[in-house]
Amino acid sequence: MNIDANRDLIVAALARVPQGDRAALQTVYRLTSAKLFGVALRILGERSESEDVVQEVFVTVWRKAADFDPGRASPLTWLIAITRNRAIDRLRATKPIRKMDPIDEAHDIADSAPMADSALESAQDNARLYHCLDALAADERGALRGAFFDGNTYEELAQRVGVPLATMKSRIRRAMIKLKSCLEP
Repeated sequence: MNIDANRDLIVAALARVPQGDRAALQTVYRLTSAKLFGVALRILGERSESEDVVQEVFVTVWRKAADFDPGRASPLTWLIAITRNRAIDRLRATKPIRKMDPIDEAHDIADSAPMADSALESAQDNARLYHCLDALAADERGALRGAFFDGNTYEELAQRVGVPLATMKSRIRRAMIKLKSCLEP
């Protein structure tokens, strides 16, 4: 069943819940519990916790259905807000308390980031590689990029460009020789 199509049914059932109508609560549960469970599961990421939250939501609905005003919000919006708030409360209550180490121990922690000189050298190497690639003829550059960066076979490249396989192999070999000589210090 589509929840939007059952809006009026849910509103009517919520109106009967304050009078203690268990069948009305069962109707609301049947029409909305899957959606509310999905909301709780998305927030909590744990099935059993989400099931508990949905149960708490329907206990709240049983007690507070008289507070629902269909003129202010759709029934699903009201139920999702309750579910979201309960799930966030549960998340905060079960979040483990982080143990903080003294700041004096920070000097023992290794920094995994590359040193500035290494990063600069790497950037210079990349710039040199792109400069050398740009210096190649367009057909050589395209063949190299296709073979080594895009993972195409020599046969695929030859067919794509419309040249014999031997010509493609020669083109790539010449491009590699030029690239090597350009990159040598």
